[in-house]
Amino acid sequence: MRNLSRRTFVLGGLVTAGTVLGSWHAVQAAVPYPFKLGVASGEPEPNSVVLWTRLAPSPLNADGQGGMANADVTVEWQVSSNERFSSLVASGSVTARYAQAHSVHVVAGGLAPDADYYYRFRAQGHISAVGRTRTAPAVGTFGRDLVMAFASCAHYESGYYTAYRRLAEDAPGLVLHLGDYIYEGGTNTSAVRQHVGGEIVTLADYRRRYALYKSDPDLQAAHAAAPWLVVPDDHEVENNYAGTVRENNTPALTAAQWTARRAAAYQAYYENMPLRPASTPSGNSIPLYRRVRWGQLANFYMLDTRQFRSDQACGDGRKVCADADLASRSITGGAQESWLLDGLAQRTATWDILGQQVFFARQFDAAGAGNMDAWDGYRASRSRIQQGWRDRAVRNPVVLTGDVHRAWANDLKADYANSNSATIGTELVCTSITSGGNGSGSTTIPNVATNPHLRFHSDRRGYVRTTISRAQVRADFRTVASVTEHGAPVSTLRSFVILDGQPGLQAG
Repeated sequence: MRNLSRRTFVLGGLVTAGTVLGSWHAVQAAVPYPFKLGVASGEPEPNSVVLWTRLAPSPLNADGQGGMANADVTVEWQVSSNERFSSLVASGSVTARYAQAHSVHVVAGGLAPDADYYYRFRAQGHISAVGRTRTAPAVGTFGRDLVMAFASCAHYESGYYTAYRRLAEDAPGLVLHLGDYIYEGGTNTSAVRQHVGGEIVTLADYRRRYALYKSDPDLQAAHAAAPWLVVPDDHEVENNYAGTVRENNTPALTAAQWTARRAAAYQAYYENMPLRPASTPSGNSIPLYRRVRWGQLANFYMLDTRQFRSDQACGDGRKVCADADLASRSITGGAQESWLLDGLAQRTATWDILGQQVFFARQFDAAGAGNMDAWDGYRASRSRIQQGWRDRAVRNPVVLTGDVHRAWANDLKADYANSNSATIGTELVCTSITSGGNGSGSTTIPNVATNPHLRFHSDRRGYVRTTISRAQVRADFRTVASVTEHGAPVSTLRSFVILDGQPGLQAG
């Protein structure tokens, strides 16, 4: 894709040589090609979007600097209304700084609402691949129907990123990534593909791990296809951490080393994602929860269920645990919970969509055990939010979830203990891109007698493609047959529809 895009847009520059602003030419540069991690865009607003790239001619260097010298570099950028870059709408230059691993976050402004654009970068005599992006509709307008895909859990060693490629081929207008973009573990020599280096702890480690993942051409294709909204889960730092509390002391770290690890993880996450400057880390924290408005069609609430949560009740894993019902415990923290409910109360869009990380609906086994790392471990927190959207007369709450490496579709209930209780919302859970390997292919719903509100389950890899219109949200569960072999075709295993004003799942 990189070579095709570069050739296409060099030719576009040659054809339009009379157009001064658009006539970039590739030259025989003395330095290696620096755009090996691709390009990305994100955080669309009606008049702007974030453009991202990171210079790394040798992405896997152990120092995490991608083969770049200790010097800042000027990077030029362009936004065009067409693929030939014959009609520029925005352009400029930005400094890629050594201190930020030569990543850049351009807020390209002056754009029209609900419009498609193309963008590219130039640095050190080289032209990047080209990305496609899109702005949000103007406030108070619905704009076009939105094809939005969401995904999570892309363990590099578990398989190939074919699902990312197929997602790109679906030509979405927006992509949500709900966490576990990278995994922190060391190398498994028997895996399909291998991590480079041991478990990541330092800033250099995290930067190199992102470079490994972002070197994948299928992931690059998904980033280049559409703007992304992203939130991390646990593996961007370490497994099952809760706020400042670790799951265990593996690897062994002092308190100061753990604090430094978390800060390094947040810094590397920001450097490698198309986030706005408002999400720049500050020491040992990163501001990530936010609302992104898609005109009057949808509000996307991107939640952070790791950084502010109480420690898991009674340890991790599936347990029967009364402490999960304590009102003092929260998965979002009090400030984020209040922010969310205040936003929902405004009712400015047809669809209020919560992009978050862990299983939201009740999922008990026959003994009443639930996953203490998911919302079952924070039941009072879940009840407050569900009751909060009912009290605020939220018309169409939809929760999007990652984490569990399985696809699910769930009705959300006012009282999960009563199967006749009112359905008050809907949850769509994407499976993993690769994590868990090929999967069994089973579509049997586990413990369905205990959880009749769980309507669909699949143990295959893939993503969810939604089409959001004023009348409905259609959800297509897209699956690939294999991730251990590259290039598998994709198919739609099951589809559901959520109708405006009618919470819950209808057959698609």
